[in-house]
Amino acid sequence: MATTLSWPDRLITALEQGLRAIAAPPVSTRPSPAAALPEPTLSADDRRASAALMRVNHAGEIAAQALYSGQSLFARSPATRELLANAAREERDHLAWCAARIEELGGRTSLLAPLWYAGSFGLGVLAGLRADVESLGFVRETERQVEAHLRDHLERLPTHDEKSAAILSRMAEDEAHHGTTATLAGGAELPAPIRAVMKIGGETLRRIALIV
Repeated sequence: MATTLSWPDRLITALEQGLRAIAAPPVSTRPSPAAALPEPTLSADDRRASAALMRVNHAGEIAAQALYSGQSLFARSPATRELLANAAREERDHLAWCAARIEELGGRTSLLAPLWYAGSFGLGVLAGLRADVESLGFVRETERQVEAHLRDHLERLPTHDEKSAAILSRMAEDEAHHGTTATLAGGAELPAPIRAVMKIGGETLRRIALIV
């Protein structure tokens, strides 16, 4: 059912979601794809490598929460807001799965989470201020790039880290679904320069979160 929240209510919700994403332990509505898998035997170097990759993905999910929240704030139609809300719920699952896996690996999340959230929320607001077809086009392109990034990380994970691989595989499937849903809802193809800038922004987050 499409949301009927007023604009002030949406603003309050956006602020609450931001605080939860940054400060509260994430809670998933679906079980982690890694839950039933045994913990693999990994070397110390492999554990550090996996934890670093999962930290990047956790930072990406922080950014995704912010993007969808910013876009929802100014979306014109209830249908668009509902699409964004549904995608955001699944992204919160991803956030929780990544956080749990990082803890299992003995790693840490990015120290710059507030920065990732603030910057991405601003981008989401800018996208949401455009027509819904353009905002949905932003979702379409974002998810296309994120799916490609996840596929790359699947290849870079230590060979025996099946738990992290299961999480990233399911995340990639969800991102592809989000992109397809946005396309079917009328998301427009973004101009090449905008796609290029988005790619640079995503790569900047990935490189910094890998170490900080």
